[in-house]
Amino acid sequence: MPEAPVHHVHPLGVGDVVPDFTLPDHNGTRRTLSEAVAERPVLLVFYPFAFSGICTGELSEIRDDLGAFDNDGVQVWAISCDPTPSLLAWADKEGYFFPLLSDFWPHGGVAASLGILHERGFAVRGTFLVDADRVIRWALVNGPGERRDFDAYRRVMATVADPGGTA
Repeated sequence: MPEAPVHHVHPLGVGDVVPDFTLPDHNGTRRTLSEAVAERPVLLVFYPFAFSGICTGELSEIRDDLGAFDNDGVQVWAISCDPTPSLLAWADKEGYFFPLLSDFWPHGGVAASLGILHERGFAVRGTFLVDADRVIRWALVNGPGERRDFDAYRRVMATVADPGGTA
């Protein structure tokens, strides 16, 4: 049996500007990055597939500690290439009360613009903290099957919230 081809993603990194985009969330509401970051920074959490084990675990971690991901200082958007009806069913099943955005059409266009679209048509686990100018201030990219470490994100947010380190 031939080996699967190795795909090398080339993600944007800290200091890069995220191209503006508009995607529908699981309720069909269109969300535009430039409008959102004007209010407060956005944590973009890309994941491969709704209803899959690691992705459900990761988004449940966000749900269970939502105050760390969606508060006065930041908002969270979870993004996959799944169609909107699948995301709605998943949000209802798991109790996700934060936006799940569909990068379904053009398929993976936003993930591709950030350099994290796998050749098999899904986003790898890219996590990007984006400021008011759409500049990436922190990034973490994990490949398929690699669970991300949200503790690193929490440490960064603690530093942002308390830059003098007095917390």
